[in-house]
Amino acid sequence: MAKRDDCCDILCFDEVKVNRVRADLENQDTLTVASMFKALSDDTRMKIAYSLCTEDELCVCDVANIIGSSVATASHHLRLLKNMGITKYRKEGKLVFYSLDDEHVRQLVMLAMAHSKEVVTNG
Repeated sequence: MAKRDDCCDILCFDEVKVNRVRADLENQDTLTVASMFKALSDDTRMKIAYSLCTEDELCVCDVANIIGSSVATASHHLRLLKNMGITKYRKEGKLVFYSLDDEHVRQLVMLAMAHSKEVVTNG
């Protein structure tokens, strides 16, 4: 069997660090964060989130045209993003406009996009 270079050769751990991180994790809502990343892991929803970073607000019809889908499909994705706390909406007459929920979401999406460019550039 070939030796792996990406694992420790002996079993040891820093008990102080492990206990500190475990205690910190008890105060974090990792399940909600993981769900948010799961929602953004879909290419179409990421395109929608990025579109809402570049434009402060888009109606459902705009989003459908941007992603090349039906209004029903766009609405489905937008509703899921809203349920995950990524987007919010407002109704104006017969139109529904979506925007990102807050600046943290915008930063997260923009950081992810910047990182993806680095990965492509640096391999």
